[in-house]
Amino acid sequence: MRNTIFGWVALQLILLGLSVGSVAQTEGPLKIHPKNPRYVADHDGNALFLTGSHTWAAFQERGVEGETPDFDYEEYLEFLEKHDHNFIRLWTWEQAQWMQFAEPDVPIRYTPNPYLRPGPGRALDGKLKFDVTKFNPEYFKRLRKRVEMAGECEIYVAVMLFQGFSLSMTRGDNKKGNAWHGHPFHPLNNVNGIDGNPSQDDTGYEVHQLVVPKITALQEAFIRKTIDTIGDLDNVLWEICNESPGRSPEWQYHLIRVIKQYESGRPTQHLVGMTGIPLKVDVLLASPADWISPGSRSFIEDPPANDGAKIVIADSDHGAPWVFDILWPWKHLLRGNHFILMDGYRDYRTGSGSPEKPLAEWDDCRDAMGQARRLSEQIDLASMRPNPKLASTGYCLASEGVEYIALLPESTKGPLQMTLPPGKYTVEWLRLVRGSPTAVKPIQAKGELHEFVPPWDGPSVLHLKRAEIR
Repeated sequence: MRNTIFGWVALQLILLGLSVGSVAQTEGPLKIHPKNPRYVADHDGNALFLTGSHTWAAFQERGVEGETPDFDYEEYLEFLEKHDHNFIRLWTWEQAQWMQFAEPDVPIRYTPNPYLRPGPGRALDGKLKFDVTKFNPEYFKRLRKRVEMAGECEIYVAVMLFQGFSLSMTRGDNKKGNAWHGHPFHPLNNVNGIDGNPSQDDTGYEVHQLVVPKITALQEAFIRKTIDTIGDLDNVLWEICNESPGRSPEWQYHLIRVIKQYESGRPTQHLVGMTGIPLKVDVLLASPADWISPGSRSFIEDPPANDGAKIVIADSDHGAPWVFDILWPWKHLLRGNHFILMDGYRDYRTGSGSPEKPLAEWDDCRDAMGQARRLSEQIDLASMRPNPKLASTGYCLASEGVEYIALLPESTKGPLQMTLPPGKYTVEWLRLVRGSPTAVKPIQAKGELHEFVPPWDGPSVLHLKRAEIR
């Protein structure tokens, strides 16, 4: 496996006194594609469709302290490669203990934390207090290693910097744990006199606002440290925060600008993302972010066509967590988006130590994501635009008159109808999830409505390509 090879090469470089970062990875950071801003471009200018399964414990250990086994990151990368995925979110948790979905007496731990805990004195979790001016080398060493390992597998990583679920109880449910009680900026948890809750409402919502200048300065220092740690790696994207509260936009806008300004003086710049929910799409679109991830169940199930204003990475986490559908990656590919899955992969709540995990019933969706990615690499993606009006099902990606990809979600509801410019077209059908492309007889279009019927029952994808262009 490539990770094993990476480990051996890295050891030899260390013995020679060279930087592990010099090991070959993905080449060149992703950019906004200059001809089609819906997509990212690699170092060769190829447009890429990003897709992959992400999960909560891929970076920091997360689970019941003393019970939940450590996350096997190498096995996770093998899982991603098996399904042909190329993108993950590397989750970050700001709190050291407590979870909004577990009882308050359940010691859910999150380690390592970016700050050292030298004390003196004890925090609310009974451990030594944080010193939020001292970074924890273990945190940044692990960050570097895990992003490098992903790069060796040609997987791009959205490095999450902050976490909205670290600030409060879920929906004010006082029967669940309050993550804010485990946050380093809680006034009882640090030795620095930092108070992230001046309103005293028992949340850390002000931590994700610009109301405490000392905290903003600490967050800026953390961002600079993170960029100094992995900012030379090509497979990095930045994500400001997961589902920060509704009062956070100006704070997020500010931190996006901080990243862009700091990276402007460095050899390598990376795309910066801003994600929902509860933030509305117009708030995300108004941001200085390069990519966004809107939220809502309706957006996941029937996304609007991307007009190219921003790169959109649709994430089932923001609207349909713990749910999966083999049609989702195809719907988003054909509407000009990227798609990632909030995967229950070996989460402690599903028995992370059980050998039969990770949740085999999710495999069809995971495979559909890899299937969509493979087809995206066989077409001229940069020239394609979403146009729902071109197919009767409303899902079509096209370079009009040249190449078309259309989705037939259910063959039992009738044929797929399309009107094509005159010309001869090759016809291939792809059966979801594990089918191989099947060519059928070419057609001679005459500018009239044409009906296409797959050679099997069930969800299918149609690929048309102009055979002769005069």
